[in-house]
Amino acid sequence: MKRVKLTVAYDGTDYCGWQVQPNGITIEEVLNRKLSEMTGEQITVIGASRTDSGVHARGNVAVFDTSSPIPAERMAYALNRKLPEDIVIVRSEEVPSDWHPRYQDCMKTYEYHIWNAEVPEPTRRHTTYHVSYRLDIEKMRKAAQYLVGEHDFVSFCSIHKNVKTTVRTIYDLTIEQNGGELVFRIRGSGFLYNMVRIIVGTLLRVGRGFYTPEQVKEILEAKNRDAAGVTAPPQGLVLTEIRYSQPEEIKTEIREQETNGY
Repeated sequence: MKRVKLTVAYDGTDYCGWQVQPNGITIEEVLNRKLSEMTGEQITVIGASRTDSGVHARGNVAVFDTSSPIPAERMAYALNRKLPEDIVIVRSEEVPSDWHPRYQDCMKTYEYHIWNAEVPEPTRRHTTYHVSYRLDIEKMRKAAQYLVGEHDFVSFCSIHKNVKTTVRTIYDLTIEQNGGELVFRIRGSGFLYNMVRIIVGTLLRVGRGFYTPEQVKEILEAKNRDAAGVTAPPQGLVLTEIRYSQPEEIKTEIREQETNGY
């Protein structure tokens, strides 16, 4: 018996999120079915991040246990031949039998993509959120810095009944502009339910002039979901990477990037 770690990329448009549920097909369900067919065993994967309906990923992580003779590093190739084209195994590798994707120190990186133009771009409709009004990018960048660091993010969480604490650490939050596309990139130790999408929705309110940048600090301190902006829609969100490392290594990397001007 061995434990195999998968790095999974997918277009979440046609799926009801990651986790198996009764009301529609999910990424986890497809992986379980295809792995079971491939190995002849009853496989149940354990995912690192339970992305919502319509949310995409380039670097989600899952593990499963198997007695299959297929080498762990060849699982990606074998499984990709069975998966639909909107789900791809980027990499497969063996990990210790007690390695769990949700109980390791890590840094998660999300991106949220906005198409900021007068009219929508139909080829981007599944991967960006169309915003037609003008945004003040510099004010949004200023507001974003109030969220960097360790804070109680209960104001930026839809549901928090099943978590031990709503305190999280954001290491970095940037907003890049490339023509009509805006990319919000946020890296942290972990995220609450809908946290990234609520942060984006709140920063958009700053960009439109409904909030000042300083009010984002007040929203954070209010510890009240009603104080923050709306939840941005799912299609613009991408889980780009989950990097497993020791906390001090992560902090060192962030400091080095800040020093180099990233």
